[in-house]
Amino acid sequence: MIYFDNAATSYPKPENVYQEMMRCIKEYCANPGRGGHELSIRAGRAVMEAREVIAEFFNIKDPMRLIFTKNATEALNIGFRVLNEGDHVITTSMEHNSVIRPLKTLERDMGIELTIVQGNEFGEVNPKDFEKNIKGNTRMIVCTLSSNVNGIIMPIKEIGDIAKKYDVIFFVDASQGAGTLELDVEYNNIDMMAFPGHKSLLGPQGTGGLYVAEGIEIRPIMQGGTGSSSENLFQPEILPDALESGTLNTPGIVGLGQGISFINSFGLENIRKYKSLLIEQIYDGLSNINGVIIYSKKEPSDNSGIIAFNFEGVESTEVSYVLDKAYGIATRAGLHCAPLAHKTLGTLKSGTVRISVGCFNTKDEVDVLLKALKEISDNLK
Repeated sequence: MIYFDNAATSYPKPENVYQEMMRCIKEYCANPGRGGHELSIRAGRAVMEAREVIAEFFNIKDPMRLIFTKNATEALNIGFRVLNEGDHVITTSMEHNSVIRPLKTLERDMGIELTIVQGNEFGEVNPKDFEKNIKGNTRMIVCTLSSNVNGIIMPIKEIGDIAKKYDVIFFVDASQGAGTLELDVEYNNIDMMAFPGHKSLLGPQGTGGLYVAEGIEIRPIMQGGTGSSSENLFQPEILPDALESGTLNTPGIVGLGQGISFINSFGLENIRKYKSLLIEQIYDGLSNINGVIIYSKKEPSDNSGIIAFNFEGVESTEVSYVLDKAYGIATRAGLHCAPLAHKTLGTLKSGTVRISVGCFNTKDEVDVLLKALKEISDNLK
C-alpha cells in the first residue's frame, strides 16, 4: 500500500514513537498523578516531559496551560466553552465541521452571533475582512491554520495582530499544518489553539491538546478526578487540572512527545521543504494529465502538503476507489467533513480527491501515483 492520506492520519509513525509507547505499556503504564509509588511517579514524569516538549515546540511559556485531550475536536469544543450568550464570533468558510458544528449549535441554542468570512476560489481570506466585521460584542476569531481540503495556508499572523488590536480572543485550529508549519503562539498572538496528535505531529490517534493563554477562563465540559485537591468536592480551578478530568492516555501522550522529538531531530523546516518538493512533483504531474482540475496551489508558501483535484465529470469517490483497489494507493475522496470549504471551492456536489503527503512518502511513490492517474485518465477517453 502506498499511503497518501496523511491529512487524515499520518502513517507510518517514526520508530521511536512505537518503541516508547510499547516501553510505557510494558514498564511504567501506571496512573499518572494518582499515587506516590514508583510507577505512578514515573508515569507522571513521562506525561510532564511530553507536556514540556510540546509546549516548547509551540513556544508556550507555561506548560501547565497546555491541556491534553483525545483529539482536536474535543479541544475545540472545550475552548468554545469560553463563549456566552450574545457573544459574536468570526470564522472562515474554510473551517472543518469540528469548528462549524459547535459554533452553529451555540448559535442555535445559546444565541451567539456568527460571521463567516468568505474565501476566494482557493479559500484564501483577506485579513481586512475580519477587521471590518469586528463590533462591540465580538469575543472571538476562530481560524484554521491550513485547510484540510486543499492545503491553503491562512494568514494567521495578520489575523492574530487584528485580534490583539481589538482585544478579541484568537483561537486557531491547528489540525492541518501543526508539524509542518512553524507555529509560535506568542509571535502569532494566539490565545487558544487546538491540535491533534495523530496528523503531522506524528503521534498516535487518541491524542491532542488545547493551549489556553493566561487570563482566559473556560467552563469545563466535565468534572471528575484529577489527582489533586481530592478533598474538594468541586473541580480544581488551576490548569491543567480544571480541564483534565479522568485518567490520561499515558502511552498516547508519551508517543506524541516522541513524535515531536522526531520532528525536532529531523528539522521542521526540512520536513516542510521535503513535503513541498513532493507537492510540486504531484502538481506538475497532474497538470500534464488531460481532464484534471486542481483546487490547490503549488507554491510552498500557500500549501501545507495537500493536493485536491478531480477528473472533469467523474465522481471523486470513483477515482479514489480505483486508486485503492487497482493500484494499492490510499487517498481520500468526498467532502472531508468540510462542506463550507467545498462550497467555497465549487466542489460541494462532487467532492474532491485529496492527496496528502507525509515526511515518509517518496518521489518514487509519487511517480507510481502519477502513472496510475495517467492510466485512469486514458481509460476515461
